[in-house]
Amino acid sequence: MKKSRGRTGRKRRRKRLQSFGDGVNCSHKLEYIKLKKWLKDRGFEDNNLRPAQFWGTGRGLMTTKALQAGDLVISLPEKCLLTTGTVLHSCLGEYIMKWKPPVSPLIALCTFLIAEKHAGEKSLWKPYLDVLPKTYTCPVCLEHDVVSLLPEPLRKKAQEQKTTVHELYVSSKAFFSSLQPLFAENTGTVFDYSALEWAWCTINTRTIYMKHSQRECFSLEPDVYALAPYLDLLNHSPNVQVKAAFNEQTRSYEIQTNSQCKKYEEVFICYGPHDNQRLLLEYGFVAMNNPHSSVYVSSDTLLKYFPPLDKQRDAKISILKDHDFFENLTFGWDGPSWRLLTALKLLSLGADEFTYWRRTLLGDAISARNEQQTLAITAKICHFLIEETQHVLLQISQLKRSKENLKNHLALVEALRLEDLKILQKSAEILCDLKMATT
Repeated sequence: MKKSRGRTGRKRRRKRLQSFGDGVNCSHKLEYIKLKKWLKDRGFEDNNLRPAQFWGTGRGLMTTKALQAGDLVISLPEKCLLTTGTVLHSCLGEYIMKWKPPVSPLIALCTFLIAEKHAGEKSLWKPYLDVLPKTYTCPVCLEHDVVSLLPEPLRKKAQEQKTTVHELYVSSKAFFSSLQPLFAENTGTVFDYSALEWAWCTINTRTIYMKHSQRECFSLEPDVYALAPYLDLLNHSPNVQVKAAFNEQTRSYEIQTNSQCKKYEEVFICYGPHDNQRLLLEYGFVAMNNPHSSVYVSSDTLLKYFPPLDKQRDAKISILKDHDFFENLTFGWDGPSWRLLTALKLLSLGADEFTYWRRTLLGDAISARNEQQTLAITAKICHFLIEETQHVLLQISQLKRSKENLKNHLALVEALRLEDLKILQKSAEILCDLKMATT
């Protein structure tokens, strides 16, 4: 009898391990035990979600029961949320109240995070701070060598992000100095650039949207941020739908799923229908097989295949700009976008067809010649982008060998570029079929 019981026990244990899918339960780790106790003291208890490490997404939350559409995934009490209200109730409050011109809600939250991290063991928020990432992969944190490998217009937006954070740091230095009475050390060393960069990334990548009423002690920028411990372990998937909002009745931030999730699988939420460039810019990651992903065509690439001697060239560019057809021109999983084809149709209008530009913008076919030329140029642009992407992927693989310290950042750009390549190759096939259908 004993023997058979042992065998079924082993069998059951093996089955249980397999059913965890690709997630490894991490709830036994000390930092999560402390975080759960800290949240329990603030009124939050949850027995269905477990911190886990997943092969594809890294750290996330796994469910211990099957979830159906309409189920409540998580309900986090107001006491657990970190908002500007939390900051004003701390020792920073009186300094913020009297500082002129008023600081932004964003800087108030950044200041609080830096101060609490610096307080170490003395911080009431230590159990939460201990599970926050130590480093981030938003473009602001990327080296120049890595940023230069990003596609346009993401490269430009990455530079803008770096400038924004740097200007935020410079403009906040005087306010940081005013906090000197609260610190034994010099505020210049507590609130240095890397501390602000870390705090800014924490807020940019992890806050939930929660509208707060305007306070006079803050500048007029919208006060819409809340950090949500434990809830912010939920990862993004473009293939799920959720309903997320603060519930005034229960005074809790609640997330309800509109999708099913099997027992022991990772629970996902959706940050919005973002393409990979936006996900990388705002959150520092890319989603593979993202249905919303696009490859953008820059204005330089758009004009590359049109003769500079075309007398109407400047007029055509002017029309495209005036009617907002000069940007957000893309290739997607279903081929070139309507906007891209329309812009190229207008640029392909012959001298005798130029008067029909309004009809072109409405999507009318002007002539067989115009249609064929448009498809031919779209295919050329697509092939140019394929070659460019392949060239960058080669550069990345060479850099990965020589720059060990940049390996993680390079892998991120590589993932983005590989997804781009798949989209462009799919578009090339679609264009080939369209060309055959029109000839």
